[in-house]
Amino acid sequence: MTAQTEGVHAPDLLYSEAEDDLRSAVRSLLADRAAAPAVIAGIESDTPYDQRLWESLASGIGAAGLLVPEKLGGQGAGHREAAVVLEELGRSVAPAPYLTSSVVATEVLLALVAEGGPAAELLEGLAAGRRVAVLALPFATAPADGAGAMTGTLDRTVTGVADAAAADVLLVPTAEGLYALETGGDGVAVRPLVPLDLTRPLATVTLHGATGALLAEAGPSAAAVTRGLLAGAGLLASEQLGLAEWCLTETVRHTRERHQFNRPVGSFQSLKHRMAQLWLEVVSARAAARNAADALAAGSPDAPLAVAVAQAYCSEVAVHAAEECVQLHGGIGMTWEHPAHLYLKRAKADSIAYGSAGRHRDSVAELMELPAP
Repeated sequence: MTAQTEGVHAPDLLYSEAEDDLRSAVRSLLADRAAAPAVIAGIESDTPYDQRLWESLASGIGAAGLLVPEKLGGQGAGHREAAVVLEELGRSVAPAPYLTSSVVATEVLLALVAEGGPAAELLEGLAAGRRVAVLALPFATAPADGAGAMTGTLDRTVTGVADAAAADVLLVPTAEGLYALETGGDGVAVRPLVPLDLTRPLATVTLHGATGALLAEAGPSAAAVTRGLLAGAGLLASEQLGLAEWCLTETVRHTRERHQFNRPVGSFQSLKHRMAQLWLEVVSARAAARNAADALAAGSPDAPLAVAVAQAYCSEVAVHAAEECVQLHGGIGMTWEHPAHLYLKRAKADSIAYGSAGRHRDSVAELMELPAP
């Protein structure tokens, strides 16, 4: 269990029984609704999101409200449990607005509930899975840049907003404060883009003459946006962990079954070394991702550092694991029908989400008061 010793948070990197049960439920759902053929068929269509899958995940399992206290209509769990859900979503690269809505937007609203107004009502809708909200900032915005987003007016164009096409509500930061706008309202246009990662669609949001509800003034809003981006970056590491674990497991399975010269290719020493190195990286990524989730759950003052470390490491491990998966599958890894390309594209897209590895390394240096690398 999480322990506090003389005011210093002692991280717990192990999974609890409840977290393992949650993992089993989410994995079973995704195996049934988000197997590779279904995901590929979805991205080939005009509607990559499976609404029934989202309803089952968000309200059936209750994953959408994990971060929300019970008194506000949620499950009263925390970041550790949400991290488990994201690990499984990473393993299946399922198209679902969980990270953007149930983590980032939810964290922003949780920070503003005390301000009163419509934030609590909107948060209740997100926790129940009835609504989807996204923060109208580029997907690449780092936590350290959250306060700087409180500029300009409602009339703006924002490019690269993740999951905007699936959202009912946009949370728009301005110099006046944070506004909530209905995506179907007057003056709001959401134009889909063609992203590298088709399982997490991006869009350009254009606001002209739009009106919305002011959730909070600029000061509290800046802190709320930073909190949301920090949670998003921290739990994105768990998605990257799940992705890397799938790539490693699938690569080991394939190299055991694939034979050349009457031997499994996995028995060749050079491939053994590559997979052993990848295993070490994945184990280290698990420690970093779990540490970030645990620090966020405990409200540790070291959470920004834990998140920066996790992102600086896990994003590169996920890309490496996906690259090895494609290469060690040989010709089949290059085909559209095999899901390896989905993992490589998700890993590459995630590597710049909520700040690049280099940006997070700079944050580590700043937080530890070290010279920048």
